[in-house]
Amino acid sequence: MDYKNLKPFPEGFLWGASSSAYQCEGAYLEEGRTLSVSDTAPVPEGTTNFNDGVDHYHRFKEDIALMAEMGFKEFRFSIAWPRIIPQGAGEVNEVAVKHYHDVIDECLKYGIEPVVTLYHFDLPQVLQDKYGGWASRQCIDDFVEYCRVCYKEYGSKVKYFLTINEQNMMALFQGAQYGSEKNQWQANHHMLVAQAKAMILCHEMAPNAKVGPAPNITAIYPASSSPEDNLAAMDWDQLRNRLFLDTAVFGTYPEALLNWWTDKGIAPDITEQDLEDLKNGNPDFIAFNYYGAGTVKYINEEDGKKIKSDTANFMGGLMTYPGMSSAVSNPLQEKTSYGMGIDPIGLRVTLRQLWERYHLPLIITENGCGVPDKLEEDGTIHDDYRIDYLRRHIKACQEAITDGVQLFGYSPWSAFDLISTHQGITKRYGFIYVNRDEFDLKDMKRIRKDSFFWYKKVCESNGADLD
Repeated sequence: MDYKNLKPFPEGFLWGASSSAYQCEGAYLEEGRTLSVSDTAPVPEGTTNFNDGVDHYHRFKEDIALMAEMGFKEFRFSIAWPRIIPQGAGEVNEVAVKHYHDVIDECLKYGIEPVVTLYHFDLPQVLQDKYGGWASRQCIDDFVEYCRVCYKEYGSKVKYFLTINEQNMMALFQGAQYGSEKNQWQANHHMLVAQAKAMILCHEMAPNAKVGPAPNITAIYPASSSPEDNLAAMDWDQLRNRLFLDTAVFGTYPEALLNWWTDKGIAPDITEQDLEDLKNGNPDFIAFNYYGAGTVKYINEEDGKKIKSDTANFMGGLMTYPGMSSAVSNPLQEKTSYGMGIDPIGLRVTLRQLWERYHLPLIITENGCGVPDKLEEDGTIHDDYRIDYLRRHIKACQEAITDGVQLFGYSPWSAFDLISTHQGITKRYGFIYVNRDEFDLKDMKRIRKDSFFWYKKVCESNGADLD
């Protein structure tokens, strides 16, 4: 639908940007923090690890002041579980507790709403070693107790808590660590139950706060007009998206997916108490990350297994589910230099689908253009490509709002450059350039990119000035 006039962004719309602790903080073994599973995971050859990050742990005041200069209304960041409770369970690290109080207070000083992610890929390694992490039901209790500390300390200051960042990406692309599909979906089930219990606890302990899930969600296109591909798109949507939001919002698994898993003998073991907890989770909103819509075709069991076993086709194997679907490249979708999709219309589609299915307020907590940036000799960074990317996606947000979607915030990835999960510091997303390379920390000076000044206009005009 084309409109003659678009509705303005609502008053009080939360313009800001995002980060995560393990990718930006550094100080990875300072002041009591222990290792997380992200610290110990292998990184691609030629890229840095997360140890030093961009030193946000020590420079958060400088970084937040720059966000305030841009006119941020919110800052989405994560609290590090292995910093708050170094052994994963038990004794609380009061130094870390104070640190995050300081970060939150610094945000509030500038009128910036802290949007706090409780879990962003950083399970304490000690719990992985002790009982296999999310493979064990014990992880549910330990996560809930960690959340209890966060709600007790920060629940009176923080209005928005996010439970688990991109659980679907962890379940789909890191599932092999559990040894079997049955174990993969059992570990995922433990995370779903832990999330539900964390939401229940938030409503009990911090009644003035709101809480919601934060998966990576995207519209799914069929590769062709064939009935098989259309059914494959429906099925992949259940596995990639609805598995994580139907359970969070409705408290139930997508029916066809659960029946299929049961037929294959890989359905998770679900107790009556689990079902009760899932039913009582009741999120207040949905946060989601978006980087371009997906496209799939149908693939049968035999051909799917061949792709999964082809070590030369690593990404194809990750994106294939035998007997259901396989991801394909969409020739009609633009891509960044790293092959990530550029699909603002897909964002409008995704927003529409989420609103019309769940009717909960929405906030976009990641959306960004990750590419190498060049620091010019005069100290400038000209990132017109990032401005163009964000402008088009913000316009799609406004179109979705005009469609009737209740969107209350836009928090792209990322506020400042940080360590990308697969491409290190070379793949930059931030409005603020951090002067370091993969293995040379340099001075980590903060430098405003062209997009910094453009986004400042966006924030100050409440999305009216996108030029």
